[in-house]
Amino acid sequence: MEEIFERLTTILLSKNDSLSHARARTWVELLWEDFEVTYAKAGHDYQGKEMTEKVVRQWIENYGSRLHEFAGRYEKYKHLLNEEHDVKH
Repeated sequence: MEEIFERLTTILLSKNDSLSHARARTWVELLWEDFEVTYAKAGHDYQGKEMTEKVVRQWIENYGSRLHEFAGRYEKYKHLLNEEHDVKH
């Protein structure tokens, strides 16, 4: 899973230079979890991590450049813009 998350994080960072590596990774993990939970709640059988990776990659390709804008509009996601606790390299 680590390889998949890092690969998706790299793609997201290439799409959105407003995110730190830590924030991009958080987004990848949230998108991953959101898809799997929503898919399960809808009563679908688990299709494997390959399917989830494909969907998350598509979301990143389509919306990755604007994720920071989305987070700013919704109180539930505003903490994703707060980078004061991120590790600086």
